[in-house]
Amino acid sequence: MTYSKRLDGRGFEDIREMEAKVGVVKNADGSAMFRMGKTIAYAAVYGPKDLYPKFLQDPERGILRVNYNMMPFSGMGDRVRPGPSRRSREIGMVSKNALLPVINLTDFKNAVVDVFIELPQTDAGTRCAGICAASLALADAGITMRDLVASVSIGKIGDKLVVDLTYDEEAIKDMDVADIPVAVIPSTGEISLLQMDGIISKEEITEAIEMAKRACVKINKVQVDALKKKFEVKKNE
Repeated sequence: MTYSKRLDGRGFEDIREMEAKVGVVKNADGSAMFRMGKTIAYAAVYGPKDLYPKFLQDPERGILRVNYNMMPFSGMGDRVRPGPSRRSREIGMVSKNALLPVINLTDFKNAVVDVFIELPQTDAGTRCAGICAASLALADAGITMRDLVASVSIGKIGDKLVVDLTYDEEAIKDMDVADIPVAVIPSTGEISLLQMDGIISKEEITEAIEMAKRACVKINKVQVDALKKKFEVKKNE
C-alpha cells in the first residue's frame, strides 16, 4: 500500500523541529535538553565519582551507567507505569552501548559516570532523543569524547521509508509499519545503535541507514550549536 503523504505534512526525509540546550540542571555535573517535535528528553550526568561497592570497580577504566525513564503521563498512548521496567532497562542498556564508543573512560579508573535520561513528554523517537540529550550532557560535564552521538528513527510505512516517525505514524492501522532506531558518530559515519521492529528488506535497511546518516548530520549541527551557545555566553560574561 502506498504512503503518499505524511500525516503532519513533512517530506519523507524531514526531521521534526529540533531544539537543544545544555546546562539545564543546576546541580548536575553536566546536563542537556533535546527536543524533536513533541518528544522532549532531559539528561543529567553525575561523575566521574568513586564506584561503590568496591567489588564493582574496574581498575583499568571507569564504568558508564545509563538510566532511562519515561514519566507516567508523558506519552501519546496509555499511561506509563512508574518505576523501572523491562523496556526502560533495555533502552538504558542500548543507550549506554550507543554512547560508549565515543567516551574515554580510561582516565577514571575505579570510577563511575551516571547518566539519567528523563522524558516528561513523548511522541515517538524517545530513545533517539534521549541519546542526543545524553551525548550533549556528557560533553557539558567535560567527559573526554572523540565526538558526539546523534540518533534518529527511520520508519517504513507501507512502501515508503521516512525519517523521524511520530506516534500517529507508528500507530497507523491500515499499513505495515517498521521502526528502525539508529545512532551515528557523525565524524566517521560509524553506527553505534541499530535496532528494528517490523519487517523490511535487506536493500531497504541499507537505504534506511544512509537516510539516518544524512539526518544525523543535521541533528549534530543542532547539538554543536547548543554547546557553542553555552560557551559563547560564558566567554562574554
